[in-house]
Amino acid sequence: MLYNKRYFAIILILLLTGTTSCKKWFDLKPSDGIVNEDYWKTKEDVHAAVIGAYASLLGDPAGSDSRDLSEILFLWGELRADMLAPSTGTKAEDYEVMNMNTSPANTITDWKPLYRTINYCNTILRNAPEVMNLDKTLTQDVLNGYLAEAKSLRALLYFYLVRSFGDVPLKLEPTTSDDEIVTLPKSTQQEVLQQILADLNDAESKALLTYGAQASDKGRITRYTINAIQADVYLWMEQYNDAITACNKVINAKKFGLISGSTAWYNTLYYSGNSNESLFEFQFNKQKINNFLYMFYNVKRFVASTVVMDQVYSTESFNKDIRGDGASVRAADNLIWKYVGKNDKDVRATDEAYAHWFVYRYADILLLKAEALAQLKTETACTEALNLVYTIRQRANALPSTDNAPSAVDFDGVARFVLEEQAREQMYEGKRWYNLLRFAKRNNYAHLDVLLDLVSVTVPLNMMNSAKAKIRDYNSHYFPIYQYELQTNKSLVQNPFYK
Repeated sequence: MLYNKRYFAIILILLLTGTTSCKKWFDLKPSDGIVNEDYWKTKEDVHAAVIGAYASLLGDPAGSDSRDLSEILFLWGELRADMLAPSTGTKAEDYEVMNMNTSPANTITDWKPLYRTINYCNTILRNAPEVMNLDKTLTQDVLNGYLAEAKSLRALLYFYLVRSFGDVPLKLEPTTSDDEIVTLPKSTQQEVLQQILADLNDAESKALLTYGAQASDKGRITRYTINAIQADVYLWMEQYNDAITACNKVINAKKFGLISGSTAWYNTLYYSGNSNESLFEFQFNKQKINNFLYMFYNVKRFVASTVVMDQVYSTESFNKDIRGDGASVRAADNLIWKYVGKNDKDVRATDEAYAHWFVYRYADILLLKAEALAQLKTETACTEALNLVYTIRQRANALPSTDNAPSAVDFDGVARFVLEEQAREQMYEGKRWYNLLRFAKRNNYAHLDVLLDLVSVTVPLNMMNSAKAKIRDYNSHYFPIYQYELQTNKSLVQNPFYK
C-alpha cells in the first residue's frame, strides 16, 4: 500500500514537472509527510518538497485519512446550500449539516487535512531559504518562485478555513510531525484575512506566469491563480474595487478563455481537464483517483435537488442549457454527473475516476468581477456586470426562462442575477454555500433572506422553525470546532453558537 501511494505521487510529479529528480522527496520523507531538517540540501530537495505539498492535496501521504481534500471542500461548499438532496447512501453526519444541526462530534468539521498541507507550506518557507547557502546553483529568483507557491497555497487553505469556521488558529511556523500538538488559540477572521492578503501580495510579483507545460500551469499556482484568490478574498471583505483590479489582471493577460459550448465542451473542460479555461485544478489521475465516482454513482450519497433542473437550469422540449442535463446532472434520475460522466451519456469506468477538482477557472473570474461590479451600484458598473453574465450565458445556451433581464439601474436585481448565474455555472464545484453566505452577510446581513429561503427548501418541515431560528444567529453560519481539536488543544475555544 505504501508503495502505491509513493507511486501515484511520483506520477503526479512527472505530470507536473516532467522530471524524475523529485523521487527523493518520497524516499526520504517520514510516513506522515513531514521532512526533517537533514533533508534540505539541494535545489532538487526544495523542488520536491513543493511538489509534495501539492501531492498532499490529493490525500494523506500516511493514508490515515479516508477523506481526501477535494471531498472535504465539496462537503463544506455544498452541504449547507440548496443544490443537494439526500439519497440512499447519505450518512447521519451529512443529514446533520444539511439540516443546520451540526455538532462538534461531526467528522465533516475536522480541519486536519488543511492544516497538514499548511504545515508542509510552513516547512518549505522555513527551510528552503537555507538551501541557498548549501547549493549555489539555487538562484534567488527560483527560490522566490517556490516560496511564492508555498505562501499562496497556505493562503488559499486559510481562506477556506475562515469562510467555514470564522476565527481559526493562524499557524505560520512548522511542526515536525502531523500529530505534534500545538496549543495555539484562534485568531480573528479579520487577522487571518489580513495574513492571507499579505502572503498573496508578497507572492504575486515572485510567482511564475508559466512552468512551461499545460499540466504544470493548471496543477501548480501561477501568478494568475494568485490574482484569482486575491479577487475572491477582496470580494469576501467587501473591497470591490480591489476585487475588480485582481480580476482584470487575469482577464487582461488574455491567456484564458471560455471553452466553446460545442459538443466537445464537456469532454474538454471536465473529462480531460487542464483546458484553456482552467486556472488551478487538483491533478487526479489513473494512479490517484478520487472518491466522487463512488460517492455519486456507486453509493449515491447525494443526488441533485429537484430545483436544479426544474428551476436553476429549466427545461424546454428542443433546447437546453448545456450545463444542466448531461453535464452537472443526469436529469432522468437527478444523478450528480459532473464527476462521474465521461460524456453526456456514459459513466466513467472505475479506473477513470480521476475527475479534477476545480479551484478556479476563467468563468469564475468573470463572475467574481460581475459580482464586484454590481456592488458598486452605478448604472455603468451594472451594465458591465450584465455583459459579463450574458457572455457566460451565451456560451452555455442558457434558456430565456432563466433570464431575469434586470435593468442596469436595478442594483439589487443585478446582484441577484449574478448570484443565480453563479449557481448555474459553478454547480457542485464547492462554491454555492460561500456565494450565498457572502451575499447574505453583505452590508450587515442586509440579505439574510437568501439563507432563510434556503432553509425553506432544504430542511424537513418538522425542523424548519428551529433551523430558521439558528440561521438568524449569525454565529451559526460557521462550523463548530471539531471536538478532537478542543480536547487536544486547550487554548482553543468553541465557536460561540456551539457552546
